[in-house]
Amino acid sequence: MKKASIAHYLEPDKKAQSVQEHLEEVSAAASFFAGKIGLPSMGRLAGLLHDFGKYSSAFQRYIRSAEGILDPDTEPLDADKLKGKIDHATAGAQKIWQDLRCQHPISSLVAQAIALCIASHHSRSGLIDCLSPDGADKFSARMAKQDEKTHLDEARRLADQDVLAKVADLLSSLRDGEELKRQLDRLFCGEDSREVREFYVGLLVRFLYSALIDADRLSAAGRISTANLHARDGHKWDRLTDRIERHIAGIEARNWVDELRSGISLACLQFASHEKGLYQLTVPTGGAKTLSSLRFGLHHASRHQMERLIYVVPYTTIIDQNAAVARLALEELTGGDGDPVVLEHHSNLTPEKETPRSRLLAENWDATVIFTTTVQFLETLFAGGTRGVRRLHRLANAVIVFDEIQTLPIKTIHLFNNAINFLVKQCGSTVVLCTATQPLLHGVDPKKGAARLTGGPDKSEMAPHRDDLFEALRRVEVIDGRKNGGWSEAEIVQCICNEAKEAGSALAIVNTKAAARRLHDLCRQQVGNVFHLSTYMCPAHRMKIISEIRKKLDPENTKSETIICVSTQLIEAGVDVDFGSVVRSLAGLDSIAQAAGRCNRNGRRPSGRVLVVNPSHESLTMLPDIEIGKEITQRILDEYRKDPDAFDSDLLSPKAMLLYYKYYFFSRSHEMAYRVSAKEIGHDDDLFSLLSTNVFPVEAHKRASRSAPPLYLRQSFKSAGDVFKVIDAPTEGVIVPYGEEGKRIIAALCAVQSLEETRKLLRDAQRYSVNLFPRDMEKLIHLGCSYETQKGSGIFYLDERYYSKDMGVAFEVKEGMGILNG
Repeated sequence: MKKASIAHYLEPDKKAQSVQEHLEEVSAAASFFAGKIGLPSMGRLAGLLHDFGKYSSAFQRYIRSAEGILDPDTEPLDADKLKGKIDHATAGAQKIWQDLRCQHPISSLVAQAIALCIASHHSRSGLIDCLSPDGADKFSARMAKQDEKTHLDEARRLADQDVLAKVADLLSSLRDGEELKRQLDRLFCGEDSREVREFYVGLLVRFLYSALIDADRLSAAGRISTANLHARDGHKWDRLTDRIERHIAGIEARNWVDELRSGISLACLQFASHEKGLYQLTVPTGGAKTLSSLRFGLHHASRHQMERLIYVVPYTTIIDQNAAVARLALEELTGGDGDPVVLEHHSNLTPEKETPRSRLLAENWDATVIFTTTVQFLETLFAGGTRGVRRLHRLANAVIVFDEIQTLPIKTIHLFNNAINFLVKQCGSTVVLCTATQPLLHGVDPKKGAARLTGGPDKSEMAPHRDDLFEALRRVEVIDGRKNGGWSEAEIVQCICNEAKEAGSALAIVNTKAAARRLHDLCRQQVGNVFHLSTYMCPAHRMKIISEIRKKLDPENTKSETIICVSTQLIEAGVDVDFGSVVRSLAGLDSIAQAAGRCNRNGRRPSGRVLVVNPSHESLTMLPDIEIGKEITQRILDEYRKDPDAFDSDLLSPKAMLLYYKYYFFSRSHEMAYRVSAKEIGHDDDLFSLLSTNVFPVEAHKRASRSAPPLYLRQSFKSAGDVFKVIDAPTEGVIVPYGEEGKRIIAALCAVQSLEETRKLLRDAQRYSVNLFPRDMEKLIHLGCSYETQKGSGIFYLDERYYSKDMGVAFEVKEGMGILNG
């Protein structure tokens, strides 16, 4: 008998996994994942051939030597130097390309899609370019790679006969391309834009790639088998819906605001019986969107037997609160594998530069209820690398709720619209766009991608009698406090203190972190209870501060205290606090409306007061979204002064918000396809084009070769992924020693050896981590106060002397720091 070819040595006992075992395991899992969009055979074939090159003698000598199995005296081999150098991915891609591409017109697309996924599955950049931005045919060059480097012929000779037989059967079944053709017919139905159709095809390929990547990583980690594969996404909807109903039944209506919230919640429950689709939930701030949309999501998922509920929010501050709401309602329930039902994922704690270990630890959203951020969601769909994309298939057959959708970055609008249309149309998901200030995502250029609301704007709305609801929930007066020359810092501080003393409490929201820190320190000189909220604080820390604020704001609190909180806009989106007055630095009207939602939130006063001020010295050069929103708000405020009746005498009315978004979207329509510069890719273009018809590279190829590219897929996937950034400087997470739990997690990560235990600790660490920009991480490294949990792990934690109870992560040590017990 021939010696079995080895694919991996599995943790923790270094048990050998044969190539055949690995290929068949990945094949089954990838087929299951890709089957969610009707491509099970393509997923199965991709899995069977993804590591086909591991049959080569070169790879077998390398992997045995790496584990110390070879005798170095008779078979000398430097495994360290060869690590990552033996190509074992191209062989399977070449086999499919050679055997399938010329069988049928659509079979070339089938062959290219599968080959592209296989050739890319060990790429640190994710999917490779089909055409590079300069027009070079990268895909064909990869398929023409010499056999002495890919070892295809040798792999064919040495491969297990069972594997070859299964490959032959799959190749035969895929030759007519019917499996893919059915999905393309479904995807293209009703879509007139060629650019959007090609974009959808790119997403289809990325979904297939996700299925392969996650199946491969799970198999390599020893976390999946064909026996338990279908049980991994076990449904608990009956128990979950029962818990949410019992939780809601226990909420007492204290006043008219609570009664309105109860009506909204009931409307969401009734709407859960609708077909899957793309819907809107437009509810005034303080209308209990979180619990209402959670109720809808659980009942809708139960009715349609969907796989998971995913909550997507713009800021980690809302995750803190919303996940806490969900845990309170769904506590004591766990997933089928013992993991909690509710998973938070908002920090990138594994290193951007992937290692074999980090690939296995990357979060893949295998939970029932997930709370994540807009950044994580968009990275899953469009970022390079494999850390994010492996989660993409988890978005199929899911309820996806976008809270505070108005915060969606303007440059991503067409990418986002096409993605959610794809998820609804092709992946069987339901998407809900939640906010008090609904942006016009369905009103943008349809040739590049507009949101396709189910039944149109009116029938897609979940909240009943929207305009009446806004009128009923009007609890504040917005005062245009702008003055010529603007407000000085001293004047703003005095204004905040006066508002707090008059109303009992005041919330100040400013546009920059620096301004928030200065105002906090200055207000503290006049008022005792001054709080500060910052993204430099970990979620557990912020939740404790918000809890303290709520206690002091509680009307049953008999101790008379003047309370001030100073924050950036992070507090605006959904944080449940109820201040007597709000002072807001001039910004977008949507931000002002969200700020107003923190004032008189529970209707305890006849009316709340929101004062809009224009700071005299404020630099927003690095914050163009705020700057542009501020300019358009100035226009709205000027028009309101002239004719209040045109706005129903309410600056926050639906009419005012509609006009704001018309101005805002019209002025920025040229940005919505995610522009990229010649400095980034060699010519001016946009990511929508790079991921669809890719016009400029196609024309460049024609000029150079005097013929069109011989490919259906022409996208520049790698180049697009390399430049895609939801925010200009992507953040990395650092674990902070906040409280005993933060310190425990750090100590455990420094000592842990088990891969599974590390994965669980990283999930726990989400609530004790802070996302930092590169410049901030560089400062910490320069100060020598951040450390790796284990050498080479790429997972960092912070010295407790550099974490402040007032400000969070600090860049200098001050007296009293380093004693943080939560």
